[in-house]
Amino acid sequence: MSQSVVSNASPLIALHQIGQLEILPHLFDLIQIPTAVAQEINSVQPLPSWIQVHRLNQPIGARILQASLGAGESGAIALALELEAPRILLDDRPARRLAQALGFPIIGTVGLLSAAKKRGLLKELRPSLNALKEHHFYIADHLYEMSLRDAGEISD
Repeated sequence: MSQSVVSNASPLIALHQIGQLEILPHLFDLIQIPTAVAQEINSVQPLPSWIQVHRLNQPIGARILQASLGAGESGAIALALELEAPRILLDDRPARRLAQALGFPIIGTVGLLSAAKKRGLLKELRPSLNALKEHHFYIADHLYEMSLRDAGEISD
């Protein structure tokens, strides 16, 4: 899964809350965020040095997207468009739908943890998923079960 990625704040904050933020540089060569996401993250946690912050060249695109999305989501999608990013990290359903309609492969927080488990960065997936839930991160029951099944932690 190595290469570059643009991220919204939600996956970064969620991974930080459960002590798993450090999996990201093992999954991607380059993690990039717009300034709106950096501001959102800096209000919650220090920004790791391995995350690159970019100012949007065309901020009007992000402003247009803000009519239906938050500043972070719209900034992340606008930055992904500007950089022609190969993928984008998003959890918010409306933002995911829009990014997919624009042709971006999407990875959410649960997908990142699943990838980390497959790469051997996590011994078990279940404790991380449960920690997310304890931090009030919504995981649909079917996604929780499918992720554990794919990780070999539950059987049919």
